[in-house]
Amino acid sequence: MPIQSVAFSTLGCKVNVFESELMAEKIVGDQYHRVHAGEQADLYVINTCTVTAEADRQARQLVRRAVRQNPDAWVVVTGCYAQMDPQTCAEIPGVDLVVGNSQKLDIPELLDDLYQGNLPSILLKDIDREISLPDQLLQGFAGHSRAFVQIQQGCDQGCTFCIIHTARGPNRSFSSEMIKRQCQRLLMNGYGEIVLCGVDIGSYGSDFKDSEIGQVNLSALLRSLLEIKGDLDGDYRLRLSSIDPAHITDEFIDLLSNNSRICPQLHLSLQSANTLILKRMKRRAAKALIYDRIGALRAAVPDLILSADILVGFPTESEKRFSDTLFAIHELEIAYPHVFRYSPRPATPAARIPAQVPMLACKQRAKAAREAGKEVWKRVAKRQIGQHKTVLVESANDKAHINPDWMVGRAANYFPVKFRDTFPVKSSRHEYRSREDQSQKDQKCRWVDLEIIGVGDNTLLGRRLS
Repeated sequence: MPIQSVAFSTLGCKVNVFESELMAEKIVGDQYHRVHAGEQADLYVINTCTVTAEADRQARQLVRRAVRQNPDAWVVVTGCYAQMDPQTCAEIPGVDLVVGNSQKLDIPELLDDLYQGNLPSILLKDIDREISLPDQLLQGFAGHSRAFVQIQQGCDQGCTFCIIHTARGPNRSFSSEMIKRQCQRLLMNGYGEIVLCGVDIGSYGSDFKDSEIGQVNLSALLRSLLEIKGDLDGDYRLRLSSIDPAHITDEFIDLLSNNSRICPQLHLSLQSANTLILKRMKRRAAKALIYDRIGALRAAVPDLILSADILVGFPTESEKRFSDTLFAIHELEIAYPHVFRYSPRPATPAARIPAQVPMLACKQRAKAAREAGKEVWKRVAKRQIGQHKTVLVESANDKAHINPDWMVGRAANYFPVKFRDTFPVKSSRHEYRSREDQSQKDQKCRWVDLEIIGVGDNTLLGRRLS
């Protein structure tokens, strides 16, 4: 069989990114080489999301684009949209196979049967009973300077607007030993930051019964990962992808405030700050608890930077109820609000609520929430001026190469920092190399000490420290 090309397209969360890389590492080898999703390929694997109707539309668009790029290519569609609406996916012209989340990681082993015509067009199993879990350690992430590590799968909450708990099944926690080995492998391969991800990471360990090693929860897992030794003090850091405010315990706050390796930045699964709307969403935390937990965090970690998922236009959300959320973005200083407009998902309780919010109002509220976030970002960004930050180099900033000496790094608090590349870049092994001595790939996963001297449109501005 001649060497074939394979391309992966990934929509949605960091869990999808992690799973796409697992599949890619299994596929790429003697028979396949990987190409960019925008290039012509012999095989396209499209890992979809279904968190909103827009995500569904984007998934269909990616499939059609792949078919246009090579009408003769094999096209495999998987992920949450494939799990929830496999028939629609299968009916898109050019799609050869639709695989649900329960068998997603088995796709590399299914290819021979696919080519020989031994598979049905849809492979879908009961996600509550069966799930494909990683059976190997991931080596790295193509095109990324940070690495993602999945720690759990699924969700037990069942928010009334959400379909993901149905698409992913119940909470299943990965073993802490496996997670630790995965982190060690990625750190050995040169990654400086590990992002712990999952569908509902705050529930980590809640499915473990009668553990013989004591309490197993997110804080215990973090303590285990903090024991990993690096070459230098501060040469790796841990970041959490998202957490429900109800899972921010005093134990977790103490851990965050006393360990510099854990990034002083959290992404909150917030959605709203109105108690009635939160109740109708079936969220774990009411407004009072949200303010209490974030207040405790701020007291313990004053420089904490917050981002959050914000859902606007939930059924029965009036302008007054939305104003609670808008006020919270300012009051809680949500510097990075990730704003979604509510869209009814079939088979969810919220879709049956009669008082749906008009689309125009949803758009106006989404715009207002984003504008509030921009104001908070500017305010918080200005407070960074004069501070010293150690950033992880991510990429060359100027893709047009008009100013090729400009680079972008990511601070522990998540702020991107743009700086001139005029000094050697420090590696995690005390090595120093000039820009001329290393490629852009080598620049990644390296640390740079900066002083913040200003604020740009979307980044901080830094000056190299000798």
